[in-house]
Amino acid sequence: MLGSLPVRWVNHPSKDAAANYKPVQLAVAARCGLDVPRSVITSDPAHARTFMGDDTVVYKGLGGGVLGPEGKRQFLPVALVSADQVDDGVSGTAHLFQERVTKAYEVRLTVIGGHMFPVAIHTDSEAAQLDWRTDYRSHTYEVVDMPSQVEKGVRRLMDELGLFFGALDFAVTPDGRWVFFEVNPNGQWHWLAVKAGVPLVEAMADALQGETA
Repeated sequence: MLGSLPVRWVNHPSKDAAANYKPVQLAVAARCGLDVPRSVITSDPAHARTFMGDDTVVYKGLGGGVLGPEGKRQFLPVALVSADQVDDGVSGTAHLFQERVTKAYEVRLTVIGGHMFPVAIHTDSEAAQLDWRTDYRSHTYEVVDMPSQVEKGVRRLMDELGLFFGALDFAVTPDGRWVFFEVNPNGQWHWLAVKAGVPLVEAMADALQGETA
């Protein structure tokens, strides 16, 4: 009954749930013109090895994590793997493998309605350079500009997924290419308001009062 109400959702539960899976996100992002990493989802060890070739690739979870003890969200950290590490255990379920993207830095883009707040995350530890969630103490933050073509693709992505709010992760390569990793339909944002001085609290308050697009 609640889901049928004509009110502003941040986000509607059904849209939030549907958008939470990386295969859906990657397919929609590519269709919307965003640059996505070369990826494969497979439970076939031979297919995984063929995809990897002689390269070291990235292994990621297919979902956005789960709630663990005491209500804390647990996630599967990004890991580096090579073909010689792939065994028949891969056949147990589907796995996501992606090319490893060379990063100058990463960007957490917070979208609240029609407003976008891109913040660069610079890291100085090896663990955080692979997955910045593993070492917050190594971060420095910087508000950055977003290329117009990326902004256009993000707007299309949010519209197609039916999301009002999203926390999107990008890598920016040394040559300035923005590579889409994922959108978190229920991602964290308050720490960026504190660390980077971005007016996210005000934007969210306005959104909840119906004062933003």
